[in-house]
Amino acid sequence: MVKKIFLVWLLSCCCSSITFAQNIDFSKLKNYLNNSEIDSASIFLKEIKEHRKTVFEEALFHYYSGVIYKKRDFHDRGFKELIVAKQLFKKLDSSSYTANSNYEIYDLLTHQKSLQVDSQPFLDEFIQYAYKLGNPLLLARSYSALAGIHSNNDDFENTISFYRKSKDQLEKIHDTLRIALIEMNMGVAYSTLTSKTDSALYYFNKTLPVLEKFGGEHFVSVNYNNQARAYEKKGDYEKAIELYEKTNHINLQEYDIKTRAIYYKNQFNAYKKISDYKNASVYAEKLLDIQDSIDDQSQNNAIVEAENKYRASEKEKLLLIEEQKKLRNRNIAFSLVGLLFLGGIIAYLIHKNTKRKHRISEQQHQIEIQKTEKKLKEQELTSIDAMIAGQEKERERVASDLHDSVGATLVAAKLQFNYLKNNKGKLKNEDELFEKTNSLLEEAYTEIRAMAHLKNSGVIAKNGLLPAVKKLALNASGTNNLTIEVQDFGLDERLENSMEILVFRIIQELVTNIIKHSQASEASISITQHKDLLSIIVEDNGQGFDIKKIHNEDGMGLANIERRVELLEGSMEVDSTEGKGTTVLIDIPI
Repeated sequence: MVKKIFLVWLLSCCCSSITFAQNIDFSKLKNYLNNSEIDSASIFLKEIKEHRKTVFEEALFHYYSGVIYKKRDFHDRGFKELIVAKQLFKKLDSSSYTANSNYEIYDLLTHQKSLQVDSQPFLDEFIQYAYKLGNPLLLARSYSALAGIHSNNDDFENTISFYRKSKDQLEKIHDTLRIALIEMNMGVAYSTLTSKTDSALYYFNKTLPVLEKFGGEHFVSVNYNNQARAYEKKGDYEKAIELYEKTNHINLQEYDIKTRAIYYKNQFNAYKKISDYKNASVYAEKLLDIQDSIDDQSQNNAIVEAENKYRASEKEKLLLIEEQKKLRNRNIAFSLVGLLFLGGIIAYLIHKNTKRKHRISEQQHQIEIQKTEKKLKEQELTSIDAMIAGQEKERERVASDLHDSVGATLVAAKLQFNYLKNNKGKLKNEDELFEKTNSLLEEAYTEIRAMAHLKNSGVIAKNGLLPAVKKLALNASGTNNLTIEVQDFGLDERLENSMEILVFRIIQELVTNIIKHSQASEASISITQHKDLLSIIVEDNGQGFDIKKIHNEDGMGLANIERRVELLEGSMEVDSTEGKGTTVLIDIPI
C-alpha cells in the first residue's frame, strides 16, 4: 500500500481523451478533475443528474461518479459506479471508455488493503484494449501499471524499463504533466528499490516545478513526501521532517484520507527515529484517528459483494450468448444443408468451366511458343544466309584483290628477281635493283596484311556481336509479355569473327529457353569484356527449375550450350531455384 501511493499513476480517466456528449458539457467536469477541484466536480454531477438523456450520457455519469468516489477514498461506491459504467460502455461498443473503466477499477482495487478481489483481470483487459487501439496514452498507462507490479516485486530493472516505455509513449503526444509523473515514479523506484538516493532526488527536483505548474496540490504533496523519504534514507532526518511538514500545509481534495494516513505514518516514523517521542506521539494519534474513519473492512465487504454480483451477471451473459450461439448454429446448419446442394452444382459447373478455360489457355500458350520458335528460327536462318552471302562476297573480294593488286605486285617482283638472277655480277646498279625487288615484296606483304584485317569487319549482320544480340532481344521482347534488357561493358573492340558467331549462338539458345520454358516477364543479357576474358550473364525472373532433373532431359539443350562453351575453352555455371528464376554465367577467354 505504501509503495502504491508513490506510483502516482493516479491520473483519472478524465485526463484521457473524453469527447463531449451532445447535450451535457462534460468538458467542465474534465477541467475540474484535471485541476483536482473535486468539490466542484461533485457539484457539477449533482446538477446534471436529472438531465441525462442518452445511454452514453448515463455511462459517463456513472463513470465520473466512480472516479470522484475513488478520489474521495470511498472505494466501495466507486467500484459499483465504475462497474455500471463499464457494462454500459461495453453495450455501446465503446472500446476506449471500456478500457479506461477497467483501468480505474484496477487502480481502485490496488489501493484497498486486505481486499480478497483479484485486480489482475481488469488490468489484463485494459492492456488488451490498449494494444488493440494503439493509443499512446492507453499504452503509457499499461506500461506504468506493469512497472508498478514489478516495483511491488522489488524488480528494479523491469520497473525502470516499463517506466521508460511509458515515457516514450507520452513523448509522442507531448504530455508534459504525465511525463513528469512518470519521472517522479522513476525517482520512487531509485529511492525504494536501490541505495541510489541521489538519483531519486534528481528526479524529484526535476519534476517539482512541472507539478507545481500543471499538477495541482496533490501531486506537489506527493513529491514532497517522496523527497522526505529519500532524505530519511540518507540519514538527513532534519531535511526529511522539513519536507514532511510541507505536506501538512497542503489542502488535499484527492485521496485525502488515505494519503494523509501515509503522510502521518511517515512523519511518526521519522520523529521516532530521531527519538523525538513527543512529536512522534502527536502523529501516532493523528494516524489512529484517521484510520478509524477509513473503515477499510466495511468497504472491502461492499466491494466483494459488488464484484460477486458483477461476475454472476457476466456469467449469465455468457450463458445467454452461448444459448444464442447454439440456436444460431442450428439455423445455420439447416441453411447450409440447403446451400450445400446448390453450392455443389455451382462448384461443378465452375470447375468444368475453369478446366475448359485452362485447356484453351494452354493451347494458346503452345501456339505462342510455336510462333516464337518459328520467329527465332527464321531470324537464325536469315542471319546464317546473310553470313554465308557475306562470306561469299568476302571470298570474291579477296580473290579480286589478290589477282589485281597483290598478284600484279608479286609478278613485278618475280620478273625483277629473274632479271637479277640472269645478270648476276654484270650489272652496275645491282644494289639498286635488289632494293626495288625488296620494296615490291614489302608492298605485297602490306597489301595481304591489310586484307586480313579488313576480313574481320564482315561478321554477324555486318555490324558484329553486340548489335546482333540487341536485335535478338528486341525481336524476342513482347513474346509471352516478356521484356529483355541488354547491358554491355568494355566492348570497345571487335572479337574474332568465329568467336562472335559462337557467342551469339550461345546467347540465342539461352533466350529461346527463356521464352519456351521460364514463363518469365523480365530477362537481362549482360556482356562484359575484360582484358583477357569475356563474361556473359543471362538472367530471368521465371519459374526456375531443378538443375539435377533438367540435366537428365534434352528439352532445354543445356548440353549443347555447354559443348559450345567448351569449344571456346570457357566455363559455364547455372544457378536456378524453382519459383525464383534462373541465372546462367559464362566466362570465355579471349
